[in-house]
Amino acid sequence: MPAHVRKGDTVFVRSGAAKGQTGEVVRVDVKHSRVYIKGVNLRVKHMKPTQAAPQGGLVQREAPIHMSNVSPVADGKPSRVRFVTKSDGSKVRVAVKGGAELSVLHKAGRTKSKKPH
Repeated sequence: MPAHVRKGDTVFVRSGAAKGQTGEVVRVDVKHSRVYIKGVNLRVKHMKPTQAAPQGGLVQREAPIHMSNVSPVADGKPSRVRFVTKSDGSKVRVAVKGGAELSVLHKAGRTKSKKPH
């Protein structure tokens, strides 16, 4: 099943320590159902000195948030996502509130290729 959140989406954090914050999805970890959001849920990491970074020190990084705790923003408000197959065969993500089209998953005319046995 496709995820309701994709890289590049603007999302609203619904629960957790970063509740109420909005940001852009930088990375999606599909295996663990987590997203990394730019400037949200920041944590401090203690870096050991290396040849690349001889000073070492403290670095702020985005920590992952579970996908179920974020919602894509459509028309300035968070919304749930519906998957719709159009009459031309394309599959799109649509915001439940307002019906705004978020992205195209499969373009029209695309069919699954069958492997010969």
